[in-house]
Amino acid sequence: MTGDATRWWWVRHAPVTGHDGKIYGQSDVPCDTSDTASFRALAHMLPDGAVWVSSHLGRTLETAAAIRAAGKPAPEPAPEPDFAEQHFGDWQTQSWDDLHAGGTPEYRAFWENPGHSAAPGGESFADLIVRVTAVMARLNGDHDGRDIVAVAHGGTIRAALATALDLKPARALAIKIDTLSLTRMDYVPGGLFEGQGGMWRIVSVNVPPR
Repeated sequence: MTGDATRWWWVRHAPVTGHDGKIYGQSDVPCDTSDTASFRALAHMLPDGAVWVSSHLGRTLETAAAIRAAGKPAPEPAPEPDFAEQHFGDWQTQSWDDLHAGGTPEYRAFWENPGHSAAPGGESFADLIVRVTAVMARLNGDHDGRDIVAVAHGGTIRAALATALDLKPARALAIKIDTLSLTRMDYVPGGLFEGQGGMWRIVSVNVPPR
């Protein structure tokens, strides 16, 4: 292996509350941070001395604060708006059941190619991958060889895995990312072998706090 790896520690935010079954996407909804045992476990699992980032949405900031309160010495995370969840546009005030029952042409078209389709006024999962990948590349350059803790969303973490594993968007949507789970990946700038170039190494996916 050549070059020092930049180690990414992705944490999905705590469970969302108060959304009444609606699609929340980039809506700023609160989360439940009462599971103190899980936050203590995450505080133990995460590295010391890391760079901390999150999306700008309240549920990731609340989750990061709960991890710090559980005993992890860490700075306030730097907000990265492009680490926000996929934007579902006009559908963010509706439920998937309501949309299915309505059966609009836009809804039917969305499921014909869910990796590349966008809700009216929203963005596709492929769009999410593009913006997440750009931030990851920038932070790899800014923090080469460091640990980066990123508190984000299920879609954001799937997008990061799509980049790391070179997955088509629809394939990456099949990856399960639970709330408060930890996903680990390393970026190795020189690759695993001489002359290989930068590459990603997956360490673990969707690990529960324990």
